[in-house]
Amino acid sequence: MSSERLQKILSAHGITSRRGAEKMILEGRVTVNGIVASLGQSAEPERDDIAVDGISLIPKDEKVYIMLNKPRGYVTTMSDDRGRKTVMDLVKSKSRVYPVGRLDMDSEGLLLLTNDGHFANAVAHPSNNHAKTYEVSFHGETSSVSLLRRPMEIDSYEVCAAQVKLLERTERGGLLSLTITEGRNRQIRKMCELCGLKVLSLKRVSIGDLKIGVLKPGEWRNLTDDERELFS
Repeated sequence: MSSERLQKILSAHGITSRRGAEKMILEGRVTVNGIVASLGQSAEPERDDIAVDGISLIPKDEKVYIMLNKPRGYVTTMSDDRGRKTVMDLVKSKSRVYPVGRLDMDSEGLLLLTNDGHFANAVAHPSNNHAKTYEVSFHGETSSVSLLRRPMEIDSYEVCAAQVKLLERTERGGLLSLTITEGRNRQIRKMCELCGLKVLSLKRVSIGDLKIGVLKPGEWRNLTDDERELFS
């Protein structure tokens, strides 16, 4: 087990930013094993009872792993200072959970939530190379789809070539399946834009070997033991 600064732990659990965590600690709202924490203090998330306003981040022996089919119109955050709907409005869990990674407000599909930091890291860390597959409805020339298979530069970063398959042609565009191992901010939308394609809808259908299946938009369920093992 490794010790981490409380600011990092709170931020990783989606509670607040690191600066916001510093403010919470200074206000005496954070405790470690029942003792008010001090700024700069470290803890071990898997061993210590870390609580904010009296609510433990990870209740003992109560780790939760949730799959959600996120609808459009929801932001992937714990709360929103602009009053927008968040994914937490959809998931009713007795334990405090947080989203693993992000889907932007206009995107939909597979999103995982948990209170297990090790699981979240196993899913989201780039070094684990869990491919993410999306279905993208678009307007534009279908001949431009092949351009997505090439490496390209986005926001001064070079992103790897995507695996792309054209699933359907329509009068003004089509539907494609696109698989990437990275996850930069609005990456797929920016990739399509560079190729002259306008994204109409974007849905994540799988993370690694975990597929969204028949789960309807707004519905959620707990992962099975076998599904959790996919990221062990």
